[in-house]
Amino acid sequence: MGSCRKKNFGSGSFVSNLRDHIHEFIHASMDEHRTCMKETVRKMFERAKLYREKSGGGPKEGETPLPLQTTTE
Repeated sequence: MGSCRKKNFGSGSFVSNLRDHIHEFIHASMDEHRTCMKETVRKMFERAKLYREKSGGGPKEGETPLPLQTTTE
């Protein structure tokens, strides 16, 4: 899925599109919110990685990136 939105409300006014988007958000299940959040974070990290590679801002010699650690209780 390219976006977390199920429908693309391209036609209509800004207020109408906003109302439809809020309605979708409110009525989405927790699993849909979780999936959307995971995809959004994954895309952010991919874009950041591409930006670093393009700009040459990757880790310098001898440096290692810190591993991402998560804990759940």
